[in-house]
Amino acid sequence: MKIPGILYIPILTIMVATTSCTSNRITADLILIHGSVWTGNDAQPRAEALAISGDTLLAVGSEKEVLKFKGKDTKLIDLEGKFVTPGFIDSHLHFLTGGFNLASVQLRDASSKEEFIRRIGEYAKTLRPGEWITGGDWDHTLWGGELPDRNWIDPVTPENPVFINRLDGHMSLTNSMALKLAGVDDKVQEVEGGAIVRDAKGKLTGIFKENAEGLVRKSVPEPSPEQADTALVNAMNYVASKGVTSVHHMVGYLDAMERARDKQTLITRIYCMMPLSRWKDLKNKREKEGLGDKWVKLGGLKEFVDGSLGSHTALMLSPFADSPKDKGIMVNSEDSLYKWTLEADKEGFQVMIHAIGDRANRILLDIYESVALLNGPRDRRFRIEHAQHLAPTDIPRFGKLGVIASMQPYHLMDDGRWAEKFIGPDRKKTTYAFKTLLETGATLAFGSDWYVAPPTPLDGIWGAVTRRTLDDKNPDGWVPEEKITVDQALKAYTINGAYASFEEKIKGTLEPGKLADFTVISDDLTKIDPVQIREAKILQTWVGGKKVFELKDLRD
Repeated sequence: MKIPGILYIPILTIMVATTSCTSNRITADLILIHGSVWTGNDAQPRAEALAISGDTLLAVGSEKEVLKFKGKDTKLIDLEGKFVTPGFIDSHLHFLTGGFNLASVQLRDASSKEEFIRRIGEYAKTLRPGEWITGGDWDHTLWGGELPDRNWIDPVTPENPVFINRLDGHMSLTNSMALKLAGVDDKVQEVEGGAIVRDAKGKLTGIFKENAEGLVRKSVPEPSPEQADTALVNAMNYVASKGVTSVHHMVGYLDAMERARDKQTLITRIYCMMPLSRWKDLKNKREKEGLGDKWVKLGGLKEFVDGSLGSHTALMLSPFADSPKDKGIMVNSEDSLYKWTLEADKEGFQVMIHAIGDRANRILLDIYESVALLNGPRDRRFRIEHAQHLAPTDIPRFGKLGVIASMQPYHLMDDGRWAEKFIGPDRKKTTYAFKTLLETGATLAFGSDWYVAPPTPLDGIWGAVTRRTLDDKNPDGWVPEEKITVDQALKAYTINGAYASFEEKIKGTLEPGKLADFTVISDDLTKIDPVQIREAKILQTWVGGKKVFELKDLRD
């Protein structure tokens, strides 16, 4: 698939045009040879070597062609046949929250009530009295589906307030100390767009969903600038080890990113969103400072229609199969979403909104269609973040309306273990409809939703291609009709991610003139058994012609 706006030119044409502009022979700072290079460029899908000048690709092609740019000071690296791709782009994550959570209590794989309590208690012992316990990323489906209760953790956290989120971020558990600090008791009123879980006697269990989480979250101290800077460093190093060179960060901590950019310490390129409801703040920033550069870019606005399937807060057209009276939660009103989108789109900003349930996606597609008609044609690239559960008649609308489906294959690997219980056998057929979306003309941009899921593109490619689940109970794939090819998955993690941020002219493929962002992998993902993709290793990650991660030495 050719992405709109990309000019496909054969490499030798570019090199001749470049060298004819000067009497001095252009030489590369660095040349990498003997690679199996997947370029992502339809006009030149494969190559053997790369030449780099500064932070930019000078030549991509055969070894013979590229070595023409070797000078006396050019460094030469032998890739020894390793697989090279454009740097992976994670098109949806919560970057600094992921960085913070790396140092917090780890609950994602706690598989029993007892293990859940034990880990929290052990972590509390490492803290000073009064320090908050946050993060966690617990998953109650691993111990049968019973929601945790503050009475579980109060005995092991007597001196530390707790506000730990489910792995999807759409509900949280608090302990009694946190409730006291927040001034929340059993008399608290319900919150629009949220839910407060109570026991049979009306007592708070400590579980808050969606907008109700704000009742306690407001009391959690903001991290210091130093803490945010450390979280950013941890996050960048972590994603670099997974082959990720660019991320689309869903709101917050812009100051930390700009501090790192000004200090020239960034090793990850960041497209940073601001809240759609505060689009005027982005307008003011554009007028005063512009919208950033190739390291920190602004221009995107993010909001929510609904919650998540795992929290029963995804907005559905019909009730959940396991909860006949429940159709989920609408986090923001349709009127507000329409008004914000209309105004932000008039300013030329990109709008991307979270929608998981089939009703949420339909509402958002309707809003996008209405706004586009009213504001008139332009290259707006509306995005739906997640686009997980779709009514069959809505799938073709993505391609027709030019709406980007920003999706996360790891969620399929996770949700496929239990989602059918929530939505039934019929609705599962159009869940994570990767293949049908592509066949009907949509652009897929893949990401992780880290901290919710790990920022590991190799896992995501494996999930999209095999559609196997984490419990290994679907060896032929969960809804196997929606499997896609390795090439399609790679494009969703590279050129389509660049397109989703209006950056396809500077990254996303390996072509002369684009940024030298690339990833070196142990195995050619297009040639090995797809089941083995998760076993491949990220060997090196390069950003702007500089190596930012290496697993092991390659012969220089």
